[in-house]
Amino acid sequence: MTFVRESVSRMDVESECAEPWDSAPELSVLVPVFNEERTVGRTLRRLLAVPFPGPFEVIVVDDGSTDGSAEVIQRLTGTEGVSVVRHEVNSGKGAAIQTALRHARGRFMVIQDADDELDPMDLLPMFEKVRTGVCPVCYGSRFLGDAGRFRFRPIYLANRLLNGLCNVLNGLRLTDMNTCYKMMRTDIARRLNLCSRGFAMEPEITTKLARMGIDILEHPIRYKPRLRAEGKKIRATDFFRYLLAMIRFRFERPSFIPIPTQLIAGRV
Repeated sequence: MTFVRESVSRMDVESECAEPWDSAPELSVLVPVFNEERTVGRTLRRLLAVPFPGPFEVIVVDDGSTDGSAEVIQRLTGTEGVSVVRHEVNSGKGAAIQTALRHARGRFMVIQDADDELDPMDLLPMFEKVRTGVCPVCYGSRFLGDAGRFRFRPIYLANRLLNGLCNVLNGLRLTDMNTCYKMMRTDIARRLNLCSRGFAMEPEITTKLARMGIDILEHPIRYKPRLRAEGKKIRATDFFRYLLAMIRFRFERPSFIPIPTQLIAGRV
């Protein structure tokens, strides 16, 4: 196991990196964590049990957790292919993903929240699509799956409204812009030049992909939503942050790095 300390922006980061694979991983799974003591262990165990075709790595970013998340994560350090990075102060999901992306070595990447709301086995058909060149980007859609269990919750209505606005602004036909499961080639993810530090990262990713002319394919996934009492972190104020982010990234001067047309559909 190697230990690295680096300075990223205003965050101190400590990294505990598992011994490298004999060959570079095909897939990097980026796992942001903030105060998920009750669910992070189960999420990571389920993730590590997924039979991906080829080596993969898991990059866990503990975003300044103040509960027992760090201790739970610590028990998995030393596991082959698992790296742990720690932010000394909570900086937001977007900041955690930006840190993880800097460490990613896989040709493809995907985001996995540590809240145990999604089933990592659903990543397999998504990975097959991007790995074989069917699409450069694949989203896991909760609304193409069984959404009946949360259809009458406020989060359902808020997601549908935000998704509709995103489609109108960007000329898309997505069903779940706000999904956690966003899988794509790592080179495309890095060209997005993400800057949102919080949950506004979600509309930032989709809007920038649309402006880059990159097609997004969706695949149904299973979803088991939590309640606020169970640790749900999205708040009503985030709805307005999402709206502002959609407008900002749709109309501001591009901050992403355009990708040549021939490389969008091409396999790497």
